Amino acid sequence: MISSETLDALKNIGLNLYERKLYSALIARGTSNVGELSELASVPRSRAYDVLESLSEKGFVIIKHAKPMQYVAVDPIVAMDKSKTILKDNFQRTITRMDTFSTSNSMKELSELYTGGLSLVNPSELSGSFKGNYAMNLHSNTMIKAAGNSIDIITTASGAKKLWDAHSNLFKKANKNGISIRIAAPMDSDNSDEIKALSDVAEVRDLKSSEHKLPVGRMMIVDGKQVVFGLTDDSTTHETQDTAFWSASDHFSEHFAQNVFEMVWKQLK
Repeated sequence: MISSETLDALKNIGLNLYERKLYSALIARGTSNVGELSELASVPRSRAYDVLESLSEKGFVIIKHAKPMQYVAVDPIVAMDKSKTILKDNFQRTITRMDTFSTSNSMKELSELYTGGLSLVNPSELSGSFKGNYAMNLHSNTMIKAAGNSIDIITTASGAKKLWDAHSNLFKKANKNGISIRIAAPMDSDNSDEIKALSDVAEVRDLKSSEHKLPVGRMMIVDGKQVVFGLTDDSTTHETQDTAFWSASDHFSEHFAQNVFEMVWKQLK
């Protein structure tokens, strides 16, 4: 009835399996009822009602209140426009609610509860791993925003490019707020533009300038209290498989990671 490529494309825009099946079946019929659609799409009738309701909320289906209930397929071109508008409106409403919640008494209550619970946790337990470049960047953003005094980074040549691409606005804000930013990275022709941009908001030193063989990898330390470091080679690993480890252990961050950074930093120009 419909190609697997088109079904995959519908998946990529957010339709689950039952939604894809019922929407494609409805397109083929133009208008139909639950019984016909569930049979045509091989979707359990008990699930079809909720799925068609979901498709209606997303802008792909119009519900005709008749007996029996009828469903009308929305033209795919029109459906895309409707769905984008609905998503934008829902997103903006959610952002507004989150902004309101951020300054509410409920947020204060949750923060106090978190702080109290955190005091019971052994610092060695405050650690975890992240898989995928998106998750890593998201957590790095959180760390940079939380910085009160310093951000110290060791990274690779390609890592320096990604640093600027992913965190440039946050680095600018941190620099404006007086946060010390130091970055040790190999400099080459491929990352010269990013290194130059980073130099405007941070002190940058060339990892290749040392006479000694120094550690090569990716590590970010914030305020000597928490650290995240890459466990994979970013030059050979796909961004979806990139992996990092994070720890908020004061002992590990201050007495190991920070000391490693300082040893490397002193040997660079």
